[in-house]
Amino acid sequence: MNEEKKNMPEYGASNIQVLEGLEAVRKRPSMYIGDVGEKGLHHLVDEVVDNSIDEALAGYCDDIKVEIHENNSITVTDNGRGIPVDYHEKEKRSALEVVMTVLHAGGKFDKGSYKVSGGLHGVGISVVNALSKYAKVNVYRNKKIYQQEYEYGKALYPVKEIGETELNGTVVHFAPDNEIFQSTIYDFDTMTSRLRELAFLNKNIRLTITDYRYKDEEGQYHTESFYSERGLPDFLDYLDETRESLFQEPIAIEGEKNGIPVEIAMRYNTSFSENLHAYVNNIHTHEGGTHLSGFRRALTRTLKSYAETSGMLSKLKFDINGDDFREGLTAIISVKVAEPQFEGQTKTKLGNKEVAPAVDQMVSEYLKYYLEEHPKEAKTIVNKVILAATARHAARKARELVQRKNVLSGSNLPGKLADCSEKDAAKTEIFLVEGDSAGGTAKAGRDRNFQAILPLRGKILNVEKAMPHKIFENEEIKAMFTALGVSIGTEDDSKALNLEKLRYHKVIIMTDADVDGSHIATLILTFFYRYMQEMIERGYVYIATPPLYLMRKGRDARYAWNEDERAAIAKEWNPEGTEKGISIQRYKGLGEMNAEQLWDTTMNPETRILRRVNIDNATEADRIFSMLMGDEVPPRREFIEKNAKYANIDA
Repeated sequence: MNEEKKNMPEYGASNIQVLEGLEAVRKRPSMYIGDVGEKGLHHLVDEVVDNSIDEALAGYCDDIKVEIHENNSITVTDNGRGIPVDYHEKEKRSALEVVMTVLHAGGKFDKGSYKVSGGLHGVGISVVNALSKYAKVNVYRNKKIYQQEYEYGKALYPVKEIGETELNGTVVHFAPDNEIFQSTIYDFDTMTSRLRELAFLNKNIRLTITDYRYKDEEGQYHTESFYSERGLPDFLDYLDETRESLFQEPIAIEGEKNGIPVEIAMRYNTSFSENLHAYVNNIHTHEGGTHLSGFRRALTRTLKSYAETSGMLSKLKFDINGDDFREGLTAIISVKVAEPQFEGQTKTKLGNKEVAPAVDQMVSEYLKYYLEEHPKEAKTIVNKVILAATARHAARKARELVQRKNVLSGSNLPGKLADCSEKDAAKTEIFLVEGDSAGGTAKAGRDRNFQAILPLRGKILNVEKAMPHKIFENEEIKAMFTALGVSIGTEDDSKALNLEKLRYHKVIIMTDADVDGSHIATLILTFFYRYMQEMIERGYVYIATPPLYLMRKGRDARYAWNEDERAAIAKEWNPEGTEKGISIQRYKGLGEMNAEQLWDTTMNPETRILRRVNIDNATEADRIFSMLMGDEVPPRREFIEKNAKYANIDA
């Protein structure tokens, strides 16, 4: 914690405004944190950390620590000004108690206390308190230490003074209520990913996480610390570490336009994908919004003007469009907005109209200057745009071949597709199966009423490294497009996805339960992530989990999906834990099971285990797909084996 800051602006009880009470939070927690599963559990940590980040944005905090204790309780410590503890006239109690026990009470609603706030998008620390069986806050402020404890959101006693200090800051400790959450076990990697992101988005702030549940081989607790001096350029290096950049130094833009702070880092690489990541007050707006629109508009206009003026487009026989200027571009756009307005399906789309012209003007001015001052890089960018336009033109012809003659209406389905009789897409599912052998078994074992089977031969094309027209020429990818009934591409957006004629609302990737099968599944997932991401976002994409072992002892037969289950079954049969007298069959492929076994273990909705594919962190997903589908095989295999987690979502 820092020593007491000097010349602090007034920040006391009068700055805390009360909007409404806290009554409904425990009764309807999902209304406030989204769900009571893993995502909602981690949202509690985000809320507390957001408060510390807001202190950092205001200029009063540069060190934030997160601790996961053995009982999965959490402590967040910062060296900010400390939550006000003085008497709140309206509420007739300490401002700290008001902040902790009254919904939407805080300094974020008083413009004099915080100019911008990521916490505005959240629900406040009072909800964290309400959904915790126990919480405690220590405040270091005014050379004194103050404390208050809570149970289930209610204060156990008035705020009390417990000591003296020269430090400033706040320490929040809370234990999530296990009667509300499905699980109270925190995931270190999920929390680490968010803290790393916050460090990049807020340069010169140190964020540290320590996990007291585990020790390494040297007896040390697992600790990660994140700090970035450059901010977004460092973030760009992290995201593009497995991509081949066209030039080393990123294009970095930072400043303020029309009262809106704007920070951008961008760079082109040899890939064929567009990777734009937009943030507002540290909130990842994965649906985009006005800040992203302003960036795209300025990028297209400025680059096109330069390319035309330079004469580099004179030999091009067809027009270029906005897509061409963004192919192979990785960019991070971060804006700070005093009163952000969010819209969209998941409330992560920025709606403030004043942000678009601010971003547009800043990008136009800086990019024009950059292109003039860096002619070598400018020529490289324009050549990349021309290559993208040429590839898009070829891809459009290939795409039209796939989508012509009403091929997507169902009248010309792939010959190897075994379709189902049900026509209501909401009731149907399709299995993308590895190989003709497993495909034959799946066809024999399925329920023909609602289950369709599409066998795929071998490893499909790696779309991460393939030019667009090659993708639409690939037979397996053409079969998936056709079977699913989706179309892709318009005149304005070559990657726009049309799901109006989607024929199945469950697309299940079913491959062998080994590393090669995981590789094939990853290739298919890469295709969906890059070209059908909306299907993932709508919850239509799943991964089947066939068992690894069939175990027999006498007349008893059991399936085991992993090594732990194998050991547990062996111990159940043999209390001493040995596998004596147990016959164990290791399934090397789906084809080794007969139709009945495949139905019972992997396809029957009553007994199967499915994993739904989600995108929890789009920037991390982008980086991981780039890493997985790069040229280095060992990192890919290590990642797949480490992250093969099973969850029964059909139960």
